[in-house]
Amino acid sequence: MEIEQKDFKITIKAEPLAKKGKGQAAVPEMPVVHQVQVPVQSMPPVAAAPVAAVPVTAPPAAAAPPAEEENSNLIEVKSPMIGTFYRSPSPDKPAFFEVGETIKPGDTVCIIEAMKLFNEIESEVSGKIVKVLVDDSTPVEYDQPLFLVDPS
Repeated sequence: MEIEQKDFKITIKAEPLAKKGKGQAAVPEMPVVHQVQVPVQSMPPVAAAPVAAVPVTAPPAAAAPPAEEENSNLIEVKSPMIGTFYRSPSPDKPAFFEVGETIKPGDTVCIIEAMKLFNEIESEVSGKIVKVLVDDSTPVEYDQPLFLVDPS
């Protein structure tokens, strides 16, 4: 079979079936598949750029565990939704709470805008706000920590 058009030509040829003898049905021959191994070239190892040796001192390493111990008793107030985080009810109003102020369950700690709806986020814990982890008017993800609260 041949198909010929302007820019190309295709020719398809059929192989004849196996010859059949007396009383035998024609059995098609199985095509022989030849496997060819292609040599794989390995990439030469890339030399790492020399790194200047930085002396490690004990005082900064010793200072890290106390910081972790301080944070271990802190509670994270997390975002219950995706949206834009606001610390105050409107741009001309003060923030709901500042660092160092005490909150209790049910207090509104921020607003998260999602799809033009302003959702007041209430605290589920009581304690003193130690740190605000998100800048005002920035996007937040679900379950993203917003505040650190010291429950003591």
